Amino acid sequence: MAHAMKIAIVDDEKDMRQSISQWLALSGYETEAYATAEDALKTIATDFPGIVISDIKMPGMDGMAFLKRLMSVDSALPVIMITGHGDVPMAVEAMQMGAFDFLEKPFDPDKMTTLAKRAAIQRRLTLDNRALRRELGDGTGIMKKLIGASPVMERLREDILDLGQADGHVLIDGETGTGKTLTAHALHAVGAKAKQKFVLFSCAGQDEATLGARLFGPSEAEIPLIEQARGGTLVLEDIDALPASLQARLLTWMNEQGAPAETRVIAISNLSEQGKTCEDVLRPDLYYRLAAMKITLPPLRARGEDILTLFTRFADQAADDYGGEAPELSAQEAAQLLQAPWPGNIRQLINVAERAAMQNRRGTGTISSLLMANEEDAEPGMTTEGKPLKEYVEAFERMLIDNTMRRHRGSIVAVMDELCLPRRTLNEKMAKYNLSRSDYLSG
Repeated sequence: MAHAMKIAIVDDEKDMRQSISQWLALSGYETEAYATAEDALKTIATDFPGIVISDIKMPGMDGMAFLKRLMSVDSALPVIMITGHGDVPMAVEAMQMGAFDFLEKPFDPDKMTTLAKRAAIQRRLTLDNRALRRELGDGTGIMKKLIGASPVMERLREDILDLGQADGHVLIDGETGTGKTLTAHALHAVGAKAKQKFVLFSCAGQDEATLGARLFGPSEAEIPLIEQARGGTLVLEDIDALPASLQARLLTWMNEQGAPAETRVIAISNLSEQGKTCEDVLRPDLYYRLAAMKITLPPLRARGEDILTLFTRFADQAADDYGGEAPELSAQEAAQLLQAPWPGNIRQLINVAERAAMQNRRGTGTISSLLMANEEDAEPGMTTEGKPLKEYVEAFERMLIDNTMRRHRGSIVAVMDELCLPRRTLNEKMAKYNLSRSDYLSG
């Protein structure tokens, strides 16, 4: 579970430190204030979980020297520089050295908050990407994140293993919150380029000139993305937001690489819930180049008993984070989870599981009330088909055995005692639901 971003504020003026800290705290950020760059460097290291706001002119180590040290510690750390009037040339130099942006005194606090928010989002993406990369290894770590035993998830894992070993570019589509970015990481992790660079970039929310400079250059502030990803994998989220002129440039660059491609492109689209497809918005030659290898992520409502498995995992994690015990589902609540339309897919399920864990800690509210609110948020016409009672019963039974096995860490005797099942019956049910005792021994 991602924790809140910190903001380190470095300024030799006490009043300025306090005012910036108070304003950002009101905006929901955790702040740490330092009077000198030397003090800040004692705590800011690689993977610092936040961003830095620093004055340029300070006694001792000034802001420029501080920035240079920070970039040597972690070149992807967003640093916002505060400059005095007339120091703009120095600020431009700071940007060339790697600063995220700068604010000129006197500055608008709202502008500072907006900049801090953008920087924090970028930092979170960077840290999440690093965390995932550490788990890659031979690909098994990230494949384990694709939880579920439903037929559609078995097929997804098989597709990832097949396409991961291929050389071609890939198009991933599906509804929001289904795990498209995780799938892109998995494709990279199991492929031949697993030890090469993995560069993730969203094409949404930027003007054409900025997008072009970020992707292809020229840019004085940073290396173009096609160069950053050279020899590895370039993931373009929201590919449907790429303007037509840049679609042409992307296609030309892809064609110039020849076969097999030096850099693999994985394009991600979020158009499905809008009733459109990439084929509707991308130029045909680019679409067919990408869609030769295509993966469509299944919506959560089509994943059957995976919903219960995922809910249990997310609720357990939230209980660990917040303190307390994870909520236990009744048969009625399990059926409601299975029947819910889940327009927000896995992201929405995570939210419900976290809220259920918090409610359970406080002893207030019910999972049923959360699910009723969940249904009110559903889009008209988005429903889950009814299933035979037998399927609901089996899904609930599998969840009970799975939860009990994990709680007792694979102790068959303890599970038999709690569920009042003879050993033969328990063995038969575990075989039926594809549950193996060995999966619980390390838990």
